Parts: sequence; C-alpha cells; structure tokens
Amino acid sequence: MHELSIAKSLVEIAIAEANKVEHQVEAVHIKVGALSGVVPDALMAAYEFVTEATCLEGSRLVIENCPVQIFCPDCNKLTTLPDTQNFDCSQCGKTSGDLRGGRELELTALEIRS
Repeated sequence: MHELSIAKSLVEIAIAEANKVEHQVEAVHIKVGALSGVVPDALMAAYEFVTEATCLEGSRLVIENCPVQIFCPDCNKLTTLPDTQNFDCSQCGKTSGDLRGGRELELTALEIRS
C-alpha cells in the first residue's frame, strides 16, 4: 500500500510548514490525477492513521481529483477524457499520446487556523 508512504510524506511536509508559520493546520489540500496510481480512499485512511498523535491530528485531507487530459495535435485542442481506457480526441476521434493531465500528485495548499 504505497498510499501509506505518500501520506507519511504529505504529513512530514505539512508539519514542517506548520512549524514555520506556528499555526495549526486545519486541512491539507492535494491534487490526485486519475493515472497517478493513488487510490483516494486508501490515501484518506492512511492520512488519518499517520496524523495520529501529531499536530495534524484531526485535520482534513482535501483531495481534488484531476481527470486525464490529452492534447490533440490535429485539432490543436486539449480534451478531457471520460475514463482512463480510451485516449481518443473527442473532436476528431484520433488517438493521442500527448498526455497533459491525470498524473498529478501535488500538495497544493495548507489551510491554517490563525
């Protein structure tokens, strides 16, 4: 379960930043792409586990799910795909391997209590 190691890394980063600003973290915001290999429910459970007995205990993990996006060079358009099985442009139907979104795994913000 690599979600546990991901959660540990997120918590380490969040604790370091919380210590810099000397405020309590209420929420950790992340982006998770559909192709990242991360199972959001497993990450939520792992986050709750690794925050126990830390300054993040009781904080929320807010996950923004990011869809798969491809760029079609024929149409010159960015297309959001409805699933991860078909990489065809929604305009012209041609397959594109120019992946522009969906692999994200980013800590984007910490929500702190002032």
